Amino acid sequence: MTPDLFPDSLKTVPVVVTAPLDGPFDYLLPEGRAMPVPGEVVAVPFGRQVLPGVVWDHPPARAVDPGRLRPLGPSLPIPPLPEPLRRLVAHVAKETVSPRGQVLKLALSTHAALDEPRTIDVYSPAADLAGRKLTPKQRQVVEQAALEARPQADLARAAGVSAAVVKKLVETGALLPESRIVEEPWPIPDPDRVQVTLNEGQAAAAYRLEQAVTARESAAFLLDGVPGSGKTEVYFAAIAACLKAGRQALVLLPEIALTSQWSARFARAFGVPPVTWHADIGSARRRKIWRAAIEGKVPLVVGARSALWLPLQDIGLIVVDEEHDTSFKQDDGVAYQARDAAMARARFENCPIVLASATPSLETVVATRRDGPDRIQRLVLPERHGSAPPPPVEIVDLRSTKRRRDSGFLAPRLADALRATLERGEQALLFLNRRGYAPLSLCRACGHRFRCPNCSAWLTAHRLRRRLQCHHCGFSMPEPEHCPECGTVDALALSGPGVERIADEVRHRFPKARTALLTSDTATTAGQAAAIVEGVERHQIDVLIGTQMVAKGHHFPDLTLVGVVDGDLGLSGGDLRAAERSFQLLYQVSGRAGRADKPGTVLVQTHLPNHPVMRALASRDRDRFIAAEIEEREEGGLPPFGRLASLILSGPRQQDVQAAARHLALAAPVQPSVRVLGPAPAPIALLRGRWRERLLVRASPEIDLPEWLRGWLEPVRLPSSVMLSIDVDPYDFL
Repeated sequence: MTPDLFPDSLKTVPVVVTAPLDGPFDYLLPEGRAMPVPGEVVAVPFGRQVLPGVVWDHPPARAVDPGRLRPLGPSLPIPPLPEPLRRLVAHVAKETVSPRGQVLKLALSTHAALDEPRTIDVYSPAADLAGRKLTPKQRQVVEQAALEARPQADLARAAGVSAAVVKKLVETGALLPESRIVEEPWPIPDPDRVQVTLNEGQAAAAYRLEQAVTARESAAFLLDGVPGSGKTEVYFAAIAACLKAGRQALVLLPEIALTSQWSARFARAFGVPPVTWHADIGSARRRKIWRAAIEGKVPLVVGARSALWLPLQDIGLIVVDEEHDTSFKQDDGVAYQARDAAMARARFENCPIVLASATPSLETVVATRRDGPDRIQRLVLPERHGSAPPPPVEIVDLRSTKRRRDSGFLAPRLADALRATLERGEQALLFLNRRGYAPLSLCRACGHRFRCPNCSAWLTAHRLRRRLQCHHCGFSMPEPEHCPECGTVDALALSGPGVERIADEVRHRFPKARTALLTSDTATTAGQAAAIVEGVERHQIDVLIGTQMVAKGHHFPDLTLVGVVDGDLGLSGGDLRAAERSFQLLYQVSGRAGRADKPGTVLVQTHLPNHPVMRALASRDRDRFIAAEIEEREEGGLPPFGRLASLILSGPRQQDVQAAARHLALAAPVQPSVRVLGPAPAPIALLRGRWRERLLVRASPEIDLPEWLRGWLEPVRLPSSVMLSIDVDPYDFL
C-alpha cells in the first residue's frame, strides 16, 4: 500500500547533523510548534543517539512518507548559527569533498556551550529584617548584600567574616537566594588608545585598510613586508577602525608560541589583552568564549586555525598573519586550508581580509596578478621599521669544512660567531627544524636500526626523556640497555643532530651561556612557550635553540646572530613545495636577527651552497626566487596553475588495501584534463598500524576538481575495513 504524502498541515524541517554524513535530513515539525529559523541549533534523534544539528536553509521537502520521519527535538538555548558561518560550512564541505555534517562539527565542537547558560545563586537581604536581632558580624554581611547581591563566599570576603556567619543568615532566611546567569567580564579594547608612529609606507597601507574596513569592502589584501617592517602595527590600525565601527575582528596566527607576544603587543596598543583561542585553553574557558562569540559579546578573538569556526556574529575584519605558514593546512579529518577558508568567510561576511607575510605563498602572489573578483590587492612594506638594516646572510659551505668526530655539529665559522656574540653581551638563535636528540638510533655491534612497530619510520632519540619516540604515531620506548637483535649491552649509537644535541653542544662549548630549547617537546602549552619567549625578551637567555617555533613573528631586540645548523633539511623528498617551504622558513628565521638598533648576522650551514634557495638567501633576492618558482610551476601545470588531490586508502590488511586501491583506480572516469596516478604505496606505507596506498590526481585549472572527485567516488563501494581519506590541494605527500 502506497503511504499518503504529508498533508499540508504537516511540515518537515531540514537539519544538518554533526555526523560524518552530508544531509540535510528531514524531521517532522511537532504540531503547534513554530517553524524554526535557519541556523537554529536543535537536538535531534539520530540512530540511537541524540545529536546537535542546525536547521538548514533548503526549503522543506513535501512528498515524504511520514512513517519514516522522526520528530524534531528541542531547540537549544543559543542564538542561531550566523548565515556566513553556515555558508562557510557548505563551501568547505564542497571544496574538500567532505560531508557537511563533518564540517559542521568544527563549528559546534564546544558541546558544553550548547547547554543552558550556567547559573549561580546570589544573595540579597530579606524584606522583613527590621525585627530581627543580628550580631555585628551579621549586620556587616547584610550591609554588603544590600549594596550588591553576591554568592555566599563573596559576601564572606567582602564583610571580613567566616563562611559560617553567612551560612547561618541563609538558613534563617535573612538572606534570600536568586539564580543569575554567570556573566564573563570580557575586556573591551579601546581603539582610540592606539598611538603608533608609522613611516610613510606603513601609513599608506594602513590608510587603505582603514578605508576598506569603514566602507565594508569585500576585498582581500596581501600585506607584503620584509621581516621587521611593522606589518602588525599596520593591521592594528585596521583593527582599530573595525572596533570603532562596532564590528568584531578575527586574527589567525599559525603557532600558539606567537600568541603571548602578540597579546602583549595588542594590550599595549589597545589597553586590554585580547581573547585568545587555541588547543591549550581549558574546556570551561572554551565554553565561555564560544558562548560569548555567538552572543556578540567578544570584540576581538586571536587564535589558531580553529578560531575560524567561532560563531562571531558581525565580523568586520579578518587577519591571517604569516599566511604562508603550512600549519594553516589541516591534514586530518576535514583537510581544509584555513587561509583559503578565511578568504571565503570574509566574502560571506562582506568584510576585508588581510593576509600578512614576509614570504607570501605562491598561491597568494599569483592571485595578486589576476583580474576579477578573486584578485588580491598588494600592499608593500619594503623597509624595516627600526634603524638596523636587514642582516647579511652568509652561506657556510660544509663541503669545505673538515669535521672531526669530536668537533660537534657547529662549523668553526658559526662557533666563532657565537663566541663573539656572547662576548659582546648579545643574544643568538640556533635553528634546526628537527626535534629530539638524534633522528636515527642504531646498534654499533650489528647495525640494527630502531624502527617504530606501527609505522614505516625510524625512532627519534629524545635524551631529555631518555626515550626513543615515533613522531608519526607517538609510540615511545625507554632507551634500550641492550640491542634486541644481537643482545650487545651499551651499544646504542645516535646518528645525526636534533635540537637537543645542538643544545648539549652549546652547553659544552659555552658553559657560562644561558640556553633554552623552544620546541613542541619543551613547550607543550602556550604558557610554557610564553615563559621561554619572555626569558629571551628579558635577556635571561643568551642562546635560544629551536625548531620552526622560533622562526616567525618573534621580536627580540638584543638578538643579533642567527645560525642555521642544517639548511638543507627539507630540500629533498619529492614535495613540490620543498624549495618554497625551505626558503620561507630560512628567510623568516633570518629575519629574527638585528631587528632593533644593533646590526645582525645570519649564518646558514649547508652541503648545497649552489642550490637556488641558498643563492636567493645569500642575495636576499626574494622576488627573483619567487619568479623562478612560479615559472617552474606554470611549466609543469602544478599548483597554483593546476590542481592536485591525494587519495589515501588505509586498512589493517595490506592485501585488502591494495585490492581496494586498484578497484578505485579502475573506476576513475576518463577525462582528458585529469590524470589519475597510481595506486602505489604511500611514502609512509605503514602508519599507526594501518597499511596505506595512494592515488594522486592531477587536473587542469579549469576543472572543478571537487565536483569531479564526487562523481568518481560516490558510486564506488569500498570494504568496511578500508578507509578513504581525500585531500584536495594537499600539502603533505607522506
